[in-house]
Amino acid sequence: MTQLLPSLVELDRHAESQPDFALWRRGYGPFEHRLDTQAAVYRLAHQIVQAGLQPSLSDVYRLLHAIDHLASAGLWLVVHMTYARRIRLDGAPLAAEDFKPAPEGHTGGSLNMVPAYAGYLGINALTGTTRGWLMGQGHCVAAIEALNLLSDNLHPEQEEAYGGGEAGINRLLQDFYGYALAADGVPAAPLGSHVNAHTGGGIAEGGYLGFAELQYAHLPLPGETLVAFLSDGAAEEQRGSDWMPRWWRAEDCGLALPIMIANGRRIEQRTQLGTHEGLEGFRQHLSRCGFDPISFDGRDPAAFVCMLWEMEQRLQRRVEEKGRGILTYPLPIPYGIAETEKGFGFYGAGSNAAHNLPLPGNPHHDETSRALFNEHAAPLFVPPDKLQAARELLRSHRQGRPLERDNPMARRYPDEPTMPQLDYRDGACLPMAAVDDFFVELTRLNPGLRARVGNPDELASNRLGGVLQALKHRVVEPENEREAVDGRVITALNEEAVVSACLANQGGLNLVASYEAFCVKMLGAVRQSLLFARQQKEVGRPAGWLGWPIIATSHTWENGKNQQSHQDTTFCEALLGEMNDMVRVLFPADYNSALALLPTIYRARGTLACMVMPKRDRPALFDQAQAERLAKDGAILIEETKGFQPLLLIANGGYQLAEMQRAAARLREADVAYRLVYLQEPGRFRAPRDRWEIDALAADGVAETLFPERMPLRVLLTHMRPEVVRGHLWPILPDAQRNSVLGYRNRGGTLDEAGMQFANRASWANVLAACARLLDVPRTALLKPDEAAAVAGKGDPRLLR
Repeated sequence: MTQLLPSLVELDRHAESQPDFALWRRGYGPFEHRLDTQAAVYRLAHQIVQAGLQPSLSDVYRLLHAIDHLASAGLWLVVHMTYARRIRLDGAPLAAEDFKPAPEGHTGGSLNMVPAYAGYLGINALTGTTRGWLMGQGHCVAAIEALNLLSDNLHPEQEEAYGGGEAGINRLLQDFYGYALAADGVPAAPLGSHVNAHTGGGIAEGGYLGFAELQYAHLPLPGETLVAFLSDGAAEEQRGSDWMPRWWRAEDCGLALPIMIANGRRIEQRTQLGTHEGLEGFRQHLSRCGFDPISFDGRDPAAFVCMLWEMEQRLQRRVEEKGRGILTYPLPIPYGIAETEKGFGFYGAGSNAAHNLPLPGNPHHDETSRALFNEHAAPLFVPPDKLQAARELLRSHRQGRPLERDNPMARRYPDEPTMPQLDYRDGACLPMAAVDDFFVELTRLNPGLRARVGNPDELASNRLGGVLQALKHRVVEPENEREAVDGRVITALNEEAVVSACLANQGGLNLVASYEAFCVKMLGAVRQSLLFARQQKEVGRPAGWLGWPIIATSHTWENGKNQQSHQDTTFCEALLGEMNDMVRVLFPADYNSALALLPTIYRARGTLACMVMPKRDRPALFDQAQAERLAKDGAILIEETKGFQPLLLIANGGYQLAEMQRAAARLREADVAYRLVYLQEPGRFRAPRDRWEIDALAADGVAETLFPERMPLRVLLTHMRPEVVRGHLWPILPDAQRNSVLGYRNRGGTLDEAGMQFANRASWANVLAACARLLDVPRTALLKPDEAAAVAGKGDPRLLR
């Protein structure tokens, strides 16, 4: 914004010849246009006209003046959303009864987002291009909802509820933190405290600060542009965002324009970036990381318009220079720093109180606060005729392009991929090889679907050597044949960063693999994506991105050598708690069972899968027909013997199946009847929690066929914690007195596989001890005396190996 900018004398001369520039220059409401912004607007207007995007300079200035009106009305509406339950369209002061008895809202951040989002609307209108947007601080949604209403950018259900003038706006105020419930227990209003599926153009909730910073560079496809509004607090704390220039490539990424709202405040305290020294240090840090930081006035919508235009021009020039061999990756990514104060435009700006409720009290019953509200809201008011003129001007600039609510990133629906031919195997092999071979071939067959692999570390160790060889680590300076500038493997020892690269790649094919214990660090990012996709389904606009798996390998039972930090089943347990129609939790036990799952995972839309898989060689347990049946039903009968009241043995996990088979052999020797079932997908056999989850259950009759009521004595050996599994699977474990569940009991250390099983009372011998209890016979009826002593903790554990 400092290149070839006019002087004050030139601006004055320009204002004399351009009345529309002079009118805009005077500002409106709280918006005062600094000299550097005036100069930037002058330059912007000439470039826009020279590019043929607007017919005249006056057209540019008139639109910017309209954006001022729209933004001021947006500030006015935001403070009313927090405090008021009705508006006065004549701008008259509100009385006590006009205010909410219990006001609520993230007011300060929302006020800061109003000029930002207004600037986003403005650059779209000026250039005739609908960009996408992402907001890391999702609690600032009041700004988005207010301006979407004022700019006629609503989804149908919001238009029905909040359109039509004063009555609709009053419903908006009352619904904002209104907590109304529908009869089925879901929120009754198409509005929330954060970005949600009703928010026009929204693609992420932004409820967990820091994830937008990790995702924005991976979201747009070539030919698209994304504006990412980021938080200064998250920028201080989420270091993975510093690596975006390492990973952004013009060949497979659209333009990503990060703008940090530097308002200097968290909820309770000032950020380090709220000091001059802190902000200057941050600019230097960004420069060292490969960004091109540019500060500007974050209190002015026109400054946002100019900054977004400048950032686009700079990045496009650098791509051109890279193509001519002048620059190499990483290209300096423009990074806008919008300097402002928390809650600009209203009482309490710059204070901690601005975050939530800036007034000293509740204006519903506090006269002083009521007077302060009316005093500080009055300058924000835009008369209806001026506001309507601004809206009509903005609407006229939407002709021939999608509404912002329909930007490309909000309507992702890539083509269904061509699936590889499945090559089932007979002998013992690596289950992970199924994923390795499949994904390499999948990406080869579908070059039009951008591939991303999220890799915290040790892709080859996790048995994805073929993926690494074919797709390669993305680096700036390759050192060996497994690295490339255009590599598609995003590698960083930061699980949140690498899973975010795939969560953001909603137009392509994805794969993430990590040690099971460290997948827990991904959980927050994964859960936010699942929740948003579920909301989209519930409102009738289901997410269209292609499903993909997160592979939790090097898992708890085979990772004993690495101490208990590497022995954690939390990730799959937590995802089992999410809605089963959004994430499948899977335990393939061999190569074939893993392979049979992959086509269904990658053909799905808007869903993820957690595949808990061994990385060691495992025997071939299922042939093609069995593997495909297992993928379809979620469980399968392995074997059974005839006899009176047979025991029902249920194995969940590859190592657990091996232990169960060993226990079954002893039962045969003792002439005890049993049925052995392998449970690959536990969520298929839970009690559905709503109507959408019903569709994710096993088909009618499958549960009763596999787990018949005539077999009440049941032992389940699980990969997970027994208490978690018992809670989820109560429909197939109905009588706690007549069943036993064994699994991970939070015991571990530097142990081998057999040691882990013994320490957690999850070995074949513990299964037999549980069987003896259910059959009401001594343990020695199924175990040798020395084995029984070992199980009781009075013998030598080595006997059970």
